[in-house]
Amino acid sequence: MRRIVLATCFALCAPGAFGQLGMFTDEQRVAITSAWKGERFADGRPKVPDATLERLKNVSAEEAWSVLRRHRYTQQFEGGWQEIHPAGPRLVGRVVTAVFMPSRPDIHAYINAQGKKEGRVGPGQNSWVIDTLTRGDVLVVDLFGKIENGTYIGDNLGTSIWTKTGTGVVVDGAVRDLTGLNRIEGFRAFVRGFHPSAIADVTLMGMNVPVRIGKATVLPGDIVISDPEGLTFVPAHLAEEVADTSERTQARDRWGHLMLQQGKYTPGQIDSRWTPEMEAEFLRWAEAQGYKFKPAGER
Repeated sequence: MRRIVLATCFALCAPGAFGQLGMFTDEQRVAITSAWKGERFADGRPKVPDATLERLKNVSAEEAWSVLRRHRYTQQFEGGWQEIHPAGPRLVGRVVTAVFMPSRPDIHAYINAQGKKEGRVGPGQNSWVIDTLTRGDVLVVDLFGKIENGTYIGDNLGTSIWTKTGTGVVVDGAVRDLTGLNRIEGFRAFVRGFHPSAIADVTLMGMNVPVRIGKATVLPGDIVISDPEGLTFVPAHLAEEVADTSERTQARDRWGHLMLQQGKYTPGQIDSRWTPEMEAEFLRWAEAQGYKFKPAGER
């Protein structure tokens, strides 16, 4: 079904209509992310503010999940990754997507011709997407889980990604030259495996289009958030709410732990629905700590 959808989208876009290689025009990219009402990049990708990205750096998968599930976004988490620099800072950033398919000569020739028409540099289609990256982006690549000949980057392209974005990459496929990639301090990567082969026998079918990463559906402009459990892909229009919910949850946990340490409340009281008096006491404490929360139930 996934391949049919991608092929149909490709067929619907006349070659001369591409603002960017792939299956969507800039206008279509805006349309599929229409729930986002804020600033956008020139190609229509949502541009969640840097301040919000900063607030999302401590969000856990559970905290994000509570918001996503409430809004019926239940296919936004994917685990089971191999990581580069797993002890490094969380990977958080605005998603830039790329989707590849097994190559066949006729479509590969067409994509190369289209890339030349658009001024793409070099014969390596994997580098075309990297050329578009900006600070705070995270490249998310659908390489259909391919390992041998599915190595999206080595240390050269990894260095370019790190220099441009300051973040990292997510590849539903593989990377090569792990020794070199490990030397890029701060660079984060979530991949399915490692292999010494170079990328081959695949064709870039779209940039900044919807992709499937495992069981997750990912759109350009989503915010990817890593934690020890895996990756959560947050729709741009829910990023602020996820940040708000996470901060409040973490503050409530801090206050609850403090009350338990002081022996003021029992575990049963802290773990059950708080009384109005406890809520009021928590809000007074939170305000003193510099938090800016509305009363429960308001937004």
